[in-house]
Amino acid sequence: MASGVQVADEVCRIFYDMKVRKCSTPEEIKKRKKAVIFCLSADKKCIVVEEGKEILVGDVGVTITDPFKHFVGMLPEKDCRYALYDASFETKESKKEELMFFLWAPEQAPLKSKMIYASSKDAIKKKFPGIKHEYQANGPEDLNRTSIAEKLGGSLIVAFEGSPV
Repeated sequence: MASGVQVADEVCRIFYDMKVRKCSTPEEIKKRKKAVIFCLSADKKCIVVEEGKEILVGDVGVTITDPFKHFVGMLPEKDCRYALYDASFETKESKKEELMFFLWAPEQAPLKSKMIYASSKDAIKKKFPGIKHEYQANGPEDLNRTSIAEKLGGSLIVAFEGSPV
């Protein structure tokens, strides 16, 4: 069921910048986004970037020690959101970074919010081609390192965001 919700151009630009990783200088890398949260506009007609809800690569290790924990803490307790998270993880063979798309729909969110976010998910996903990992979380208990590692590659994953799983 499509909701008719549009996706703001800025959302698409952020996805492209996170996916392509064309940053070359250390300064550009620091400005790259590690995580971004998206919400519906006030009139519920457009998916937009939520103001102030992002983590920059340059913040990790400086003002943010655990980027995943910080990301989870940015999600509202009683409303839905979409998010992109640039996950860093390790297998026994190599280190990897891959984008994850999240639909956050906590149990305490209003039913109307859950319905519009669920029905608008396809609109935003169509603007994010090539996303390998999609994850729906219904509460903080769904956002733990073990469940994310399972989604990224199961038993092959030995570390997520620098911490063993």
